[in-house]
Amino acid sequence: MTRAADKAAMEVALAEARAAAAAGEIPIGAVILDGEGRTISRGRNRREELHDPTAHAEIVALRAAGEAVGGWRLGGCTLVVTLEPCPMCAGAAMMARVDRLVFGAWNEDYGAAGSRWDLVRDRRLNHRVEVIGGVLAEECGAMVREFMGSQRPGPEV
Repeated sequence: MTRAADKAAMEVALAEARAAAAAGEIPIGAVILDGEGRTISRGRNRREELHDPTAHAEIVALRAAGEAVGGWRLGGCTLVVTLEPCPMCAGAAMMARVDRLVFGAWNEDYGAAGSRWDLVRDRRLNHRVEVIGGVLAEECGAMVREFMGSQRPGPEV
């Protein structure tokens, strides 16, 4: 895939993130592309809506992709997400055999694709994922920062 294709897919993920924010969720969006670059699923954070701690954007998109392809193996697919995945989501992508992970903003607190941990490329595991980070990073990061700032206002001055 090309850098332009990664950016185009990230725009779709950003639209999902905006939908999550509008629903009161942390604004993270994800899409999964097949080997030809076609979108086969989309996801956004739905933890509050579903009362499900596992309903992260990536998990929602991975589940929908499994339905779309009729199986859990997503070899040849690319996961595109607005924020570097947490350990749960990075592990799920790896276990689904996703080939590529493209993300926007780095997640210094919980990132498991190169910042805090690097689960998806751990040589002790039987599958490693190609990682491309920083695609539309500023826009992706700003969305999360703005949302979190509105949820946790600082002290009044």
